[in-house]
Formats: sequence, structure tokens, C-alpha cells
Amino acid sequence: MLFFPYTDSQAAHQLKAEIESSIESYNSANENGIYSISISIGHSTNETQGQTVQDIARAAEEHLNRRKLPNQNSPHSGIVSSIMATLYAKNQETWQHSQRLGRLCQMMGKGLGMQQKELEDLQLLSKLHDIGKIGIDDRILNKPGKLNDDEWKIMKLHPEIGYRIVMETPQLKRIANYILCHHERWDGTGYPMGLKGQEAPVSSRILAIADAFDAMTEDRLYRKAMPREAAIQEIERNCGTQFDPDIARLFVKLIKDKEV
Repeated sequence: MLFFPYTDSQAAHQLKAEIESSIESYNSANENGIYSISISIGHSTNETQGQTVQDIARAAEEHLNRRKLPNQNSPHSGIVSSIMATLYAKNQETWQHSQRLGRLCQMMGKGLGMQQKELEDLQLLSKLHDIGKIGIDDRILNKPGKLNDDEWKIMKLHPEIGYRIVMETPQLKRIANYILCHHERWDGTGYPMGLKGQEAPVSSRILAIADAFDAMTEDRLYRKAMPREAAIQEIERNCGTQFDPDIARLFVKLIKDKEV
């Protein structure tokens, strides 16, 4: 535990952001490595008269504990680590996919002005959205060609399977509905419930855009990646049909302004 005299909340938050940014930059530069650095930081400041050092330390610890769960490498998040290890064992590309999704989702979440807790849940969602694929046959999950109709029906069950898994885990229940809805579409033609427009949670709508963009710009078992500009055009083309038009336009602007 570190104490910084004469440091207000804004300065503490800035220091935390700089540390996390440095670690994220390192992990991005070493994306193909076996190991990555992870850190959870909790902070609190004396904002009101009468607060003791113990009060401030307790508030910082509570903030730290809220941040530990999204970090799969934390020794305090064994539940997430175990679930993700099982999923990665079934599908090797899932690890790097979740890392890229985390960066894209955070970019959009911050662009929308989300609060810190919402950003933390969004980060957790980016890691666990496909957890339901644990229940999908490996022969379907890793098939090198296009799925047939029967296989596709089975694959489309993974949001519901994922929902049931996290609903049985108290620490994860808060993102259960986000997982259930991450394949819904703005025009109501998605699955599993055919939700339309803002009926799907905003976190699910954010993830849907990030997931689609990453799927298009990375090699898959059954096809090669498309060029980045072509993927951006595809996102633009599907504004208001597949994707939330406002979030999609924000994504296009941000992705053009910044290399992710």
C-alpha cells in the first residue's frame, strides 16, 4: 500500500491510468508471447472531513477487489481463470481474440463516457462472452470449413449456455444478460431472442461491433482476413441493420483516428 500526500482524486486516477497504460502497451507489443503482465490497482482519497487513514485504506481495498475479477491473471480471480483456461483449451484462437476485443470495447466504452464500473464489466464481458462454447462439440468449434445448417443451429446455442454458466457464479451474474445478448442485431434478426434496437444492453451492442470487426480482420480456420479498410466499410454498411448506428459511427471514427 502506497500513500501520496497532497494528491487529489484526479491526480490519483491519472497515476493509475499511466501505470495501466504502460502495462497495456507492453502487452500489446508482446501479444504473441506466452506471458503477459497484469495488475489491479485500487485507490481512494480523502474527500470529506473526518475520514481516517483506515477509512481511506478500506475504500481503496474495496475498489481494488472490484477490479480484480476482470483480470484473469490475478490470483484472486480463480473462477475466471479456470473458466477461461477450459475455453482456451478447446479453441486456441480465443485468448488473443479476447485481448483484442478488450481493447476495442474499452475504446468504445470510453468514447461513450461509460463509468469505471461499466468499463470493468465490459472488460470482463470481452473475456467471457464466448464462454458458452465450452458446451459446443470440438468438431463444430474447430471445423476448418463452413458450418452446415445443423451445426450452425448448435453453434447458436452458445450465448444461452454461457448465460446459464455465469448465472451459477455469483461473482459473474451481473454480466449474464450481456453474454446472452451479444449476438442480437439492431434490426431484430439476431439470436437467441430476436431483440431489436435498444432492447439489447448497450454493452452487448458494443461487443457485437468489436467482435465483428475482429472476426473480419483476423485469419480464421475457414478464410483469410480481409483488409482493415474493407472491414471498416462493412461496419459502416451495416449501421442500423446489424449494429447500433450511433455506436457503429463512433467506432468507425475512433478506429480511423487511432491504431488499435
